[in-house]
Amino acid sequence: MLQVSKLVAQGQGLAAALIRRATTVELDWDVRQKSRFDATDSGGRQLGVFLPRGTVVRGGDVLVAEDGSLIKVQAAAQPVLRISACAEHGSAFDLTRAAYHLGNRHVPIELKPDHLKIEPDHVLADMLRAMHLTLREESAAFEPEAGAYSSRGHDHAHAAPKPINIPITTAAPHVHGPGCKHEHGHGHSH
Repeated sequence: MLQVSKLVAQGQGLAAALIRRATTVELDWDVRQKSRFDATDSGGRQLGVFLPRGTVVRGGDVLVAEDGSLIKVQAAAQPVLRISACAEHGSAFDLTRAAYHLGNRHVPIELKPDHLKIEPDHVLADMLRAMHLTLREESAAFEPEAGAYSSRGHDHAHAAPKPINIPITTAAPHVHGPGCKHEHGHGHSH
């Protein structure tokens, strides 16, 4: 069994030619959220994957085996519920409400501009139907949001906030009276 203990998120920094030559492994969401699992790649090799605890593998990530070979991860098609707004009397806001309610239940959700995807759950399906959303069962890759606290939520750095220096002054307060002649943004002068 070939041991794998390194992951390169989305193949960043690897030459495109190397990624194209890599074998592939198709994994569903249940496996990709584990840090230790066995799999078989497209070359027929048995892989023992041992990643740091808490690592989530995403479609497009590249695994590096102990022999230096690369294995590109593909999100496998799996049963999902596709949730969309009712075409007759729904709106995009209905999806926002659904995402809010699913998020409150800590349900993994894949967000798309015109639909949501979750793993099948009959209780959640009933709730969503009661919200007048349209549900369709399908087999598709499932890539739920990483979450606001994930370090892999997006791929650009944010600069540290710059300190704000507010000078403290002891100027006399501005007093409004009959002689005040400037605008205050509400359409009339004093």
